[in-house]
Amino acid sequence: MRERIVVIGGGLAGSEAAWRLANEGFKVVLYEMRPKKMTPAHKTDKLAELVCSNTLGNVEITTGAGLLKAEMSMLGSLVIEAAKEARIPAGSALGVDRNIFAQYITEKIESHPNIEVVREEVKKIPEDEIVIVATGPLTSEELTKHIRELVGYDTLYFYDAISPIVEAESVDFSKGFWGSRYGKGRDDYFNCVLTEEEYRKFYEELLKAEKVEPKDFEKAVYFEGCLPIEEMARRGYQTLLFGPMKPVGLIDPRTGKQPFAVVQLRKENKEGTLLSLVGFQTKLTYPEQKRVFRLIPALRNAVFVRLGSIHRNTFIQSNRVLTPFLNMRKKENVFFAGQITGVEGYVASAATGILAGINAGRLSRGEPLIVPPEETMLGSLVRYITTKEGELQPMNPVFGLLPPPGKKVRDKKRRKELMAERALAKMEEWIRENRLA
Repeated sequence: MRERIVVIGGGLAGSEAAWRLANEGFKVVLYEMRPKKMTPAHKTDKLAELVCSNTLGNVEITTGAGLLKAEMSMLGSLVIEAAKEARIPAGSALGVDRNIFAQYITEKIESHPNIEVVREEVKKIPEDEIVIVATGPLTSEELTKHIRELVGYDTLYFYDAISPIVEAESVDFSKGFWGSRYGKGRDDYFNCVLTEEEYRKFYEELLKAEKVEPKDFEKAVYFEGCLPIEEMARRGYQTLLFGPMKPVGLIDPRTGKQPFAVVQLRKENKEGTLLSLVGFQTKLTYPEQKRVFRLIPALRNAVFVRLGSIHRNTFIQSNRVLTPFLNMRKKENVFFAGQITGVEGYVASAATGILAGINAGRLSRGEPLIVPPEETMLGSLVRYITTKEGELQPMNPVFGLLPPPGKKVRDKKRRKELMAERALAKMEEWIRENRLA
């Protein structure tokens, strides 16, 4: 048994992996390059800083993200524990105060007697130790080069975009209403309404707006679940009305009617002083963001505390490189976790960190490596990214990954309920059999 295990990267996945291993009695060295070297998206030196959104997705177990969070709770997730401490109203989503969330995890990790946090950039993966690479989508250039050499295939990339945030007091609340879609949750979203003419003007200016273009040697490859709003607009006049500006499920109490279009604002902190534009990730230049987004009536005088930006996200073709246990096929002592494996989103990233931590510990003890049953969301997601045929593109936790229920069920909601119940039962059985609690 090797008592020391190295974790590279202090994001969600790295924090989960380190936490799991430390609680099992291993000495963990957790490397995080911030603040000595920052990324294009991070703003602080805190561990597990959330940079794209302040929500961890839906909490209902009939959604992929909700089911995965339930499974993570069963596995003792630090991320879910922190999210509950930092939770703010966000309808059926698990919204958090970013600062409270990251501070909670940072304090937990730094105060654990079995974890040593080293603030240095790692440029090469140690070959003679058990190591978990959880450097995320913004892996440094030097380490990216080494990973490319290690895996034997070119590391792929896509562009991720960050939504703007505005000061709540700068919003004209007379130009919309508070409410959640289909009445789910409380009045957690402010819906900025647009008439057809206002939408048309916004759409036309969005198409004409100046954008930040990729460098000559880079090709923009966007993940469908996080398309810049201007990229969606290019697909047609109606596209945004079926995407982030869809009015479906929303009734304006002032008129009793469904608006033509809406832009939803979600609270960024517990005080509600900051609001983010939901689904408005963008690669417009900063001046153009201010000009175009202020065409939304409620945001005419908006004060932007953060503007949208783009950054390169790096991930490997896990289906060619990794086993379902998340270690390399050719180097069993090297594990990968987080978005660099090709999973998409905060929750999936963190969940793979837990599994990598479990298996790194088992490898150290000389025990067989394990993966949750395919009926669980974590098990099905990991199997997908490590066994998919052809090119791998980032994948969210979705019910389509799960095997169908044993019997035919016409009602879609009931069908998902049965699959979720089965998943949680299978996860509980797996935890018990492997003594992971």
